[in-house]
Parts: sequence; structure tokens; C-alpha cells
Amino acid sequence: MRKIILGLALSLDGFIEGPNGEYDWCFTDQDYGLNDFLKRIDTIIMGRKSYEEAKKYEDQNPWKGIKTYVFSNTLAEASPAEIIKGDVRKEVSTLQKQQGKDIWLFGGAALTEAFLEADLIDEYWLSIHPIVLGSGKPLFRNSISRKHLKLKEHRIYSTGLVALTYQRV
Repeated sequence: MRKIILGLALSLDGFIEGPNGEYDWCFTDQDYGLNDFLKRIDTIIMGRKSYEEAKKYEDQNPWKGIKTYVFSNTLAEASPAEIIKGDVRKEVSTLQKQQGKDIWLFGGAALTEAFLEADLIDEYWLSIHPIVLGSGKPLFRNSISRKHLKLKEHRIYSTGLVALTYQRV
């Protein structure tokens, strides 16, 4: 069965967005393992807000051409992505049973929280940036139940960014 991999950037103090939704603090000066990661996946899942933000930079997206699904109850269309509505667990189970490579859970916060609560994430690929934002949107909220993970891989970059890969125990 295909794995669901949560892959995202995180500030040292645990935020995935700044207080105004910004992500300009994310390092873009080098690859940071993204190209190797993209070889492992053939599908991306994201929420509506992440999709709308990604559309602004469509020509620069490194995942251009990869099958994309958008979980949304409000979007009418998401070309070239496909919209998924309904029960997260049921829809993800259907995707995981299809032939293919692993699946990247790209975000946003509400969708990630739904995946966490439903225990659908097999692997966590977190790129921790050496910045303290002070406030913003946290990756993990108080409503998330305890998850036991095992460190699978780590990489330390000269910029201070640390990439950690954990798998579900």
C-alpha cells in the first residue's frame, strides 16, 4: 500500500506559517532533498488554501505534472487538480490502494490536522528552519492525540536547516 508522507517546512518554534500566513522565511537557496523526495511520490494531496497559494506560483512548482488532489467542500473546480469531497479516511484509503508511488500530504493546517487525527500519516518529512517566528500557525495543536514515531533519517545542511524523517511506529 502507498504511504502518506507529510512533507513540510517548520520553524524552530513549530509554526508552518507566520502570523499573517507568510512562508517567506522558508529557505529556497538549494534543493534540501526535494528532488530525491519527488522521485518517491507520484501524487500530492493538499487543502484548498494551499492549492490556491500554489496556483499563484504554478510555473515555479517543482511538482508540476504530478497528480494533484485538493480536499475542498467549497471549490467548484481545480484544474488540473482533482477535487475530493467527503470523508478523509475513506477517500485516502481509496488513493492508497491504487497502483503507484507514495503520496505527499503537502498541507494546509486543517487538512493536516484531519490526517493526524485519523492516523493516516505514515511518514513525517519535516524541514526545520533555524528561525523563531514567535507566532503563526502551529503544526501540532492541542487537539492532536499522542503519536509515537521512530527517526528514520536526518540531514543537517550548512545553512542550519535540519531535515528529519520519522515513521509511524
